[in-house]
Amino acid sequence: MPDPAYWLGGGPHTQILYELTMKLKPFLSIFALVLLGACSTLPSSGPTGSQITDTALQAQVDGATIEIVPVESVVDVPPAAAPVAWELPDYDPPPSDMIGPGDVLSVTIFEAGVALFGGGGQLAANEAGGFDPSVRAQTLPPRRVDDNGMIDIPYVGAIQVLGNTVADVQTKIRDGLRSLSQNPQVLVSREEVIGNSIIIAGEVARPGRLVLQTNRETMSDVIALAGGYRGEAKDLTLLIERGDDLARLRLFDVLAGSYDRVRAYPGDRVTILDEPLLYSVLGASGRVQQVPFVRERMNVIEAIAAAGGPNGDTGDPKAIFLFRYTGPNKTQPTVYHFNLMQTPTFFLAQRFALRDDDVLYFGNSESNQPRKLIQTIGQLFSPIVTATAVANNVNN
Repeated sequence: MPDPAYWLGGGPHTQILYELTMKLKPFLSIFALVLLGACSTLPSSGPTGSQITDTALQAQVDGATIEIVPVESVVDVPPAAAPVAWELPDYDPPPSDMIGPGDVLSVTIFEAGVALFGGGGQLAANEAGGFDPSVRAQTLPPRRVDDNGMIDIPYVGAIQVLGNTVADVQTKIRDGLRSLSQNPQVLVSREEVIGNSIIIAGEVARPGRLVLQTNRETMSDVIALAGGYRGEAKDLTLLIERGDDLARLRLFDVLAGSYDRVRAYPGDRVTILDEPLLYSVLGASGRVQQVPFVRERMNVIEAIAAAGGPNGDTGDPKAIFLFRYTGPNKTQPTVYHFNLMQTPTFFLAQRFALRDDDVLYFGNSESNQPRKLIQTIGQLFSPIVTATAVANNVNN
């Protein structure tokens, strides 16, 4: 057998390299055998398409069998998600001047002849309507409606005003004074309105208390009166609290007119939350992250494009999956399979509406495993090859 130095080019450097290689040979051989017998354990960006389908058929989630739906025809495309139903009680609008707890009332009493309320100023003839220049007017200190809906009027006592209109309160005070004063007249106005208002907060320009002027304002009106919303409508949620009831609506649906009667009601608490719609991207796409919707309505093709599509080196266009909970209560785990090597799938994916919290997975290519093995072995032996080349250059 020829001297090993003959094959390596001769010289002391090659002899040392040969001896080192022979010492490492048993370890390198064992390691190479391990790699050859364990292709499936090579690093990857996730399971292949066949691994997804095989494991899904054998597993359950929360006691439910996973349903696999190959998207091959229009019947495999689920309908787009409808806007959330309006489930708050829809009361008839109350009178716009109805008195509520916390309201502050201004009460002015007009008297002719001997005045019950002393210290009042005498009205000029034109102020009194030209009837009696001796009429005197007395404005009482502001009266705040207490939690029980009561106010106190001198010589009359406590009066229940909760739920009454301004005209009702004027009549109650006048009736209470009629036996004590000569033809009293009463004028009531609201200096501060609490009961006939709502609270609006969150992503609006002017959060705070907003008085309803007509009690027929829609939620769109309320948002406009608060200075408009901040951000993009597609990313915002409208949270409405009415008594013990709660509704969460997408702001875009509200502004688009998806609801016939979304009116504000006195006492509502309205909050606009920044809650963008998101879907997750996993697998061999080159990017693993949560991706916000680029517009209010997205389809699967747009989602694939936004995610960068399957990686050219590691991804498998035949193995793109969308994971979603379906059913009335969103308890059925479902996997939709898209094969982008088939032309009809591109059209079906355009009709397939994306939903919030969907998971888009790009399957790892099965043919990618041998290539990864070759790369790994090449990286393993590259120091020896490099050393050999250096030794040859030194000898030459």
